[in-house]
Amino acid sequence: MLRQIIALGGCGFSDEPYIPLLVDYILTQSSKSSPKICFIGTASGDAEGYIKNFYTCFEKKDCIPGHLSLFLGQTDKIQEFILDQDILFVGGGNTRNLLVLWKEWGLDLIIKKAYRRGTILSGLSAGSICWFEEGLTNSVPNQLNKLDCLGILQGSNCPHFDGQPERQSIYKEKIESGEMKGGIACDDGVGLHFINEKLERIVSSQENKHAFQYEMKETLTEKVLEPEHLNKALKEIG
Repeated sequence: MLRQIIALGGCGFSDEPYIPLLVDYILTQSSKSSPKICFIGTASGDAEGYIKNFYTCFEKKDCIPGHLSLFLGQTDKIQEFILDQDILFVGGGNTRNLLVLWKEWGLDLIIKKAYRRGTILSGLSAGSICWFEEGLTNSVPNQLNKLDCLGILQGSNCPHFDGQPERQSIYKEKIESGEMKGGIACDDGVGLHFINEKLERIVSSQENKHAFQYEMKETLTEKVLEPEHLNKALKEIG
């Protein structure tokens, strides 16, 4: 059983023409011709506009979209619902709030169970950070802090590396000081595709976008990871 995670550095459902490429890539990783995909918007407080944008985007695709809303009371038979999904897509927002609520509802354990059974995990921003051991988050307003996350993937993660340039120096400083583990930062529009917890592919919906791997050895090392543009990657897949 393949275990897959596709973590996106950042984008939005209304970001045309870029988000459709990322959506198509995620959907093509399922063995189903029309997979069930569930949006989890906990990090945004299950904002109704965000949920609406998800349906607007995914209803155009060969899939069966649905959503789980903890804030709006959709909490009956959570495990049964989640385990019936082929793909989970976690939206952006406040990662700290997301993790606290998931733990309170036991959703963190349910998601890990679904992952072990082959459900694809995906998401952007908070929905990228959450899968790693640690993430750089602005969950506290006007601050960028280390946050302990689910730990499915080793190391740390930082999204929005070009969209929020202040992240660049802070992420590197925290790794260099030993406060954070080494990891991968992603520009907006870049996706990290892990299979069985190993990074297998890096894709991008836009030109001139990158991912960066940082490790602390004797000094901080930086490795630029060049992604495949999704126009090419999707053509190879299908």
